[in-house]
Amino acid sequence: MCGIIGIVAKKPVNQSIYDGLTVLQHRGQDAAGMVTCDGNRLYLRKDNGLVRDVFHTRHMLNLKGNMGIGHVRYPTAGCSSSAEAQPFYVNSPYGITLAHNGNLTNAETLKDDLMLDDLRHLNTHSDSEVLLNILAHELNAIGKPRNDLQADDVFNAVKRLHQRCQGGYAAVAMITGVGILGFRDPNGIRPIVVGERKTDSGSEFIIASESVAIDALDFQCIRDIEPGGAVFITLNGELHTLQCSDSPKCRPCIFEYVYLARPDSIIDGISVYKARLRMGERLAKKILKCYPEHDIDVVIPIPDTSRTAALPLATKLGVKYREGFVKNRYIPRTFIMPGQNIRKKSVRQKLNAIGLEFKGKRVLLVDDSIVRGTTSREIVQMAREAGAKRVYVASAAPPVRYPNVYGIDMPAVNELIANNRTVAEVAETIGADWVVYQDIADLITAARKGNKRITEFDTSCFTGKYVTGDVSKDYLARIESTRNNYAEVKQIIDEDLTDLTENK
Repeated sequence: MCGIIGIVAKKPVNQSIYDGLTVLQHRGQDAAGMVTCDGNRLYLRKDNGLVRDVFHTRHMLNLKGNMGIGHVRYPTAGCSSSAEAQPFYVNSPYGITLAHNGNLTNAETLKDDLMLDDLRHLNTHSDSEVLLNILAHELNAIGKPRNDLQADDVFNAVKRLHQRCQGGYAAVAMITGVGILGFRDPNGIRPIVVGERKTDSGSEFIIASESVAIDALDFQCIRDIEPGGAVFITLNGELHTLQCSDSPKCRPCIFEYVYLARPDSIIDGISVYKARLRMGERLAKKILKCYPEHDIDVVIPIPDTSRTAALPLATKLGVKYREGFVKNRYIPRTFIMPGQNIRKKSVRQKLNAIGLEFKGKRVLLVDDSIVRGTTSREIVQMAREAGAKRVYVASAAPPVRYPNVYGIDMPAVNELIANNRTVAEVAETIGADWVVYQDIADLITAARKGNKRITEFDTSCFTGKYVTGDVSKDYLARIESTRNNYAEVKQIIDEDLTDLTENK
């Protein structure tokens, strides 16, 4: 899960890209980057940290040009050094930069192809650099000089990229002095939208991960880039569109609607906010079915994402809705933070219980999902410490039992609390009196009601069914091993840093 943006305008784009990345900050707090183009010269700034920390006045003044792309990254199982912050750049051909959201499931094979057959060299472990070099190779194969490059040439390169790349990906790429390209994998797993803003000087265009960034910058959303589709915006502000896949099918990641996206976004014609309202209504029906004689006194959401589902749930149950936790908004989202110790510590830093809402009450805590269970366990304990008589937990999503391999950081099966556990065992593990999960059919219905043309979602983290059809047990074992090795190194570093801090 990352955030991407690209803008072609009639005036400098540095501030607009900065503002857009700030709106997309929820999609990644680990690193941020921006590259702009002025004539045939590129200006790049990227580093680890939040948008506001990466870009200072001196950097913004240097980011010149009316065309540019940006990226926010969240921590992954790979290296988290600033060298892997995006956008990435390759010199040949034309000078191409790229920002990517998602994950290539055949990245290792592609790396071998690039080095042995395409004679290209990689500087990082990131599959985003692989995607960039595949695109660069296919553009180079066209054999045209930059001044003769046409939109059809760019689309032909994307067609061949789709034939080579597998997985979930949405990307923006900038060809120096030519224009900006946006494209999406043939299954449409990760979101990407395009918008337009009319000015006296002509139309300006934007490509972004979510419609909320388009709205915030006063653009008008045109449409989602369709699965397998691509758009190319020339430096002069001409928009070209083409379907670049022979067999596209819209299978968006349902976890975007559960947790990842902002509620005010619309993805593939579905309002994230309304989908979450429907999730709450359906979850209430499940609770009434399982516990028709429930004794719940109050419904309390675990902020922030679950608020939207918790309110209609409370209404359907006929129970009071209360805010029981105050959130420190300066702590990143915990389930995507690297290292179990960091996540556990951050829960207490992030939330503080309002004792009056818990003391002597039977409390139903509503969360959007339960992934590792670290957050849930700490929050249940906080509720008990605040005086709750009984603590129940309801999840707006089904049990997360399988790794997500399309760009969400949950690859290690042994970290997923619901894997190989019954619902009762999950409740015992997190210290709750009982737990209720959303049914997968109800989750799909809640999302699909917003756009009934979508017949299938990627629900792999709940069902173990991977829509790309290429995820084997060996692949899952390999990424789990990679992540476990990274986690061990990260834990050692964290412990050393803690020791240094305590011994100062």
